[in-house]
Amino acid sequence: MVKAILFDFDGTLADTAPGIVKTMECTFQEMGLPIPSEQDMRATIGLPLPKALQILNGLDDKDTDRATEIYRRLFATVEASLITIFPEVKETLQSLHDKGIRLAICTSRNVESLDMILQHHDIGRFFETKITNSDNLAPKPAPDMVLALLERMHINAGEALVVGDTTFDIEMGNSAGCRTIAITYGNHPAERIASSHPSAMIDSFSKLLDEIR
Repeated sequence: MVKAILFDFDGTLADTAPGIVKTMECTFQEMGLPIPSEQDMRATIGLPLPKALQILNGLDDKDTDRATEIYRRLFATVEASLITIFPEVKETLQSLHDKGIRLAICTSRNVESLDMILQHHDIGRFFETKITNSDNLAPKPAPDMVLALLERMHINAGEALVVGDTTFDIEMGNSAGCRTIAITYGNHPAERIASSHPSAMIDSFSKLLDEIR
């Protein structure tokens, strides 16, 4: 029986890709560095920000720190204005909440930016707890963030679903021993996310309701 659902955020609950890509472009432009393709930038979504920036331009530790600082400075004016919640998310979260399913977020995003978006779109009220990059646990696809949520919520892996849009999310959930649901409208195409062997794949958020019956 499903007692809890642990959600990724970027690409699963919210369409953050346009904002992330634009903020990355502005960051690399300010640093005088080549701007990667949109496809390459989207492929890093789900990783911790410093790791994503490092991968995209082969940065050393010093430049990675600088790029991360610039990105976070630009975030409020660039990324935040471009973020939207995916269709059916609010209504489905409300239905899950009404059914007594406990909801949590497991994201590589830092807690400040996550809280700002949750508050702006009025969906934070649905979530009991969250683990973010600010908790300084091993990043996805390691299972540490999911395991920490399970312990905090006092539930077993077999009682939880992990829902995400990238291979990082699915591998994380699988490693933690949870059932995993892949969203196919997010940042990793269906063919790629299928390679991580999710328990199920859905192409619209409301179909999640079928997975708890």
